[in-house]
Amino acid sequence: MFPLDLFFRNTGIGLTMASAAYLDDTDAEVIDPPKNEMLDVSELVGDLIQHSPKPNMIVSSNVRELLECPVCLVAMYPPIHQCSNGHTICSGCKPRVHNRCPTCRSELGNIRCLALEKVAASLEVPCKFQNFGCLGIHPYYCKLKHESQCQYRPYTCPYAGSECTVAGDIPYLVSHLKDDHKVDMHSGSTFNHRYVKSNPHEVENATWMLTVFSCFGQYFCLHFEAFQLGMAPVYIAFLRFMGDDAEAKNYTYSLEVGGINRKMTWQGIPRSIRDSHRKVRDSYDGLIIQRNMALCFSGGDRKELKLRVTGRIWKEQ
Repeated sequence: MFPLDLFFRNTGIGLTMASAAYLDDTDAEVIDPPKNEMLDVSELVGDLIQHSPKPNMIVSSNVRELLECPVCLVAMYPPIHQCSNGHTICSGCKPRVHNRCPTCRSELGNIRCLALEKVAASLEVPCKFQNFGCLGIHPYYCKLKHESQCQYRPYTCPYAGSECTVAGDIPYLVSHLKDDHKVDMHSGSTFNHRYVKSNPHEVENATWMLTVFSCFGQYFCLHFEAFQLGMAPVYIAFLRFMGDDAEAKNYTYSLEVGGINRKMTWQGIPRSIRDSHRKVRDSYDGLIIQRNMALCFSGGDRKELKLRVTGRIWKEQ
């Protein structure tokens, strides 16, 4: 582990590493980054060596290692705790180790490592999604908020038939859906699909195969499934956009289902796949068909489900 006092000598930061007794406060206020104390790469390095690693970047990497909790291995945020020997631990892991330092086994008590918290406030760090294209550098205590909203953060797999944990950019997910989930892929902005179940009374939570449409240079996911709305079994069809919500609002779609001279229609804006399939379904943001109506549309003896769902997607001008 990189010695903290060596860090102070190398960077010229005159902080005193004295253990400060501090009562644990679960509502502790996060320290805002000092406005005039950010480490400036140009001031520390200069332009003497054009192609060598910049010293401050090496130091920042070592300091980030100091800010990593030894238990969960995640970056620590205030309140950062320490034992009497100076070993640190995050507030989330402190109860998990039964108030014993995981490094030296001494009692942790309620000592805050205020010096390390202030060092963190002086740092600027890259977004963890830099491999996906984010080039931003952010104050340490602003990093989590940025990453929760970063436009480059990967999307999760929109497949609803299983709890798939795959994540990536849109081209990767399209290939994943096609190759791994064997999803039907269609080109065009109109669709006409038929959903059939021989015994609709046994499919309260059935999910039909996802269908992906390619149009306007974008990808859209059509979902159709059965679920319980209160005590009533219903079917729902809805469209999701493979991209961010701001871009999804540029498109509109319509759905129609009918039979025996009756029909139901729905028009709306596709939801981004940033919103989970369950979140969209449970908000009833789509074409909802009660089972009795679905069986009526199916015709015959009302014992077999035969629904034809048509629709189209268009781009708003």
